[in-house]
Amino acid sequence: MRAFAIRICRLLALTLACTWMAAAHAAASPRATVALDDGWEFIKGDAPDVVAPAQGGWAKVTLPHTFNAEDGTAPHPYRGPGWYRRTIVAPAAGAGRVYLEFDGAALTTDVWLNGTHIGRHEGGFARFRFDVTAHLKPGANALSVRVDNARQPDVAPLGGDYTLYGGLYRSVRLVTTSDVHIDMLDAGGPGVYFSTPDVTDKQAHLHWRARVANERGRAERVVVTARLRDAAGAVVATARQAVAVPARGVVPVEMDAVLAAPHLWQGVDDPYLYTSDVTVARAGGGAPLDRVDDEVGVRTVRLDPERGLLLNGRPYRVHGVNVHLTWAPGKGTAVADTDIDADYRILEDLGVTGLRFAHYQHNAHSYALADRKGILVWTELPLTSEVGASAAFAANAAQQARELVRQNFNHPSVFVWGLGNEIYKVDDVSVRLLDAMQKLVHDEDASRPTVYANCCAPLDGPQAMHTDAIASNVYFGWYDKAFADLAPFLASNHALRPHTPEALSEYGAGGSSRQQEDPPRRPVANSRWHPEQYQALYHEAAWRQIEAAPWLWASFVWTGFDFASSGRNEGAATGINDKGLVSMDRQVRKDAYYWYQANWSKKPMVYITSRRAVRRTAADVEVKVYSNQPAVRLRVNGVDLGEKPVDGRIARWQVRLGPGANRIEAQAGALVDDVAWTLAPAGQ
Repeated sequence: MRAFAIRICRLLALTLACTWMAAAHAAASPRATVALDDGWEFIKGDAPDVVAPAQGGWAKVTLPHTFNAEDGTAPHPYRGPGWYRRTIVAPAAGAGRVYLEFDGAALTTDVWLNGTHIGRHEGGFARFRFDVTAHLKPGANALSVRVDNARQPDVAPLGGDYTLYGGLYRSVRLVTTSDVHIDMLDAGGPGVYFSTPDVTDKQAHLHWRARVANERGRAERVVVTARLRDAAGAVVATARQAVAVPARGVVPVEMDAVLAAPHLWQGVDDPYLYTSDVTVARAGGGAPLDRVDDEVGVRTVRLDPERGLLLNGRPYRVHGVNVHLTWAPGKGTAVADTDIDADYRILEDLGVTGLRFAHYQHNAHSYALADRKGILVWTELPLTSEVGASAAFAANAAQQARELVRQNFNHPSVFVWGLGNEIYKVDDVSVRLLDAMQKLVHDEDASRPTVYANCCAPLDGPQAMHTDAIASNVYFGWYDKAFADLAPFLASNHALRPHTPEALSEYGAGGSSRQQEDPPRRPVANSRWHPEQYQALYHEAAWRQIEAAPWLWASFVWTGFDFASSGRNEGAATGINDKGLVSMDRQVRKDAYYWYQANWSKKPMVYITSRRAVRRTAADVEVKVYSNQPAVRLRVNGVDLGEKPVDGRIARWQVRLGPGANRIEAQAGALVDDVAWTLAPAGQ
């Protein structure tokens, strides 16, 4: 309808007619949404009177906003309260129910409207909503929000090797629905859950579960209709159910249909998406009272202890990186969708087939992009490093688990639920909590396996025995042991638990593009010297061993991008974990990035390593080239040194540089890469 209206507008070139048609289309939508990202005032700390006019420390801000944008990499970033306030305008009287929707705020959030406390949310990464219908007055309303990222003993996470930024760092909006609607208070979820319990090439059984809420004082009879549309918009499956919803009640509605000849979601090769739309209308007809649309996929995923991951019944290699949802200083967690788009272009160029969202729920745009690009996602709870022993902490973990699953249930990219990462203390507290999370997550979603990222404890220890699958965080050749120890470690784990699907959740080494040593010596991990070349050698050795273990259902480099970790003081920068394949500001793709591109990407590439070691003191050097082409030709200062075969994605030459500037050029077919190195004897 909207596209048709736009075409008519362009044909007629009638501005007023276009405006009217666009307004008519918007009015037909069952829900009304008003963005609340601008017009905010902010003050760090506890304000004496948040409803007073702006004075003193109040600053005008636009969301997304974090109050750690500048100090996120400092040794002791601010952790405490911050206040936000703005004016919102109430919808017209009789509009229905009105909700405040927050996409995320860290770590705890309290909300006041016109001086009345509306509610509190504990947890920094999930969407949450408050029904504010009864608290709005006609016209302008004063909205005040207190956000606190201080460590709180009953709220996860209690620890972790990453900066916990604070603020309203995701969007806020006002949503208006009918009094009869798809449940808006379902743990921040969509209220509609789509699944494919049985899929073959010939047909797929479809199931919808829609929660219908009735806020009225009398029962309502409604008809719930679920439709599946293909990529062209054609309806390919329909289910319908009539139901009576009691006054002030919520009713789950189950609906089933069959899709003939399904077009399967096939990872990066063919990430085909359907659209699910579920409407609620009064029995007897009339315009929809509410509607929820979702992009969905039809696929099966199984983790096999011997064959690895099976996507739609066939082995599928999941290789990828861990990603935090943070950017460089000045932005931190206050990232825009365009920032995430740019990151995913870098990841696509790398050739990833999987991502691990560390160590918390990421924003909705990240999951949607993974759906559209065919990247499988491990997403997890923020149970990192440490867990609490209180009943309140367990309740908060359960709440965050429920939010994680319900808010991301419909994404075909999500293939495992992570229950925790590196909980260092193995005791009854952690064991009971992981056991409780396993039961809760399976109750919420029995279709996806659970996994725990194990470190610093035996793979058959009590903490690693609760989930359907297990994974290991291993840094051999960086923190301890040697490069060659990885394969024996993986093999011993496979022998120890042959019936449990196993993966590599983290592996990596620090590397700074500002620190060059060719050839490199092994650095001390916690030192201020992390040469880029050693990181590349680490990954060359690690990937060869991982590639030789096809029973691993996934492997994830730690990490895709450098990120803020305020407790670190190593490498070339303070407060940054520099194990990323790409620098924190996204300006440098390190040598190790191109090693994986040569192994993972189908796009032809050639890359000369150690390119930033521009000043050379030894005339005799090795030129190492990464490529996924069969052969590479090298020229030095215009002299053709011939073509060499690419062996294991690497071609090598021993070269003698001339005094002063030297130009090195590598060519593979039509692809050319070049670097400039200067030979300057030591002391010059």
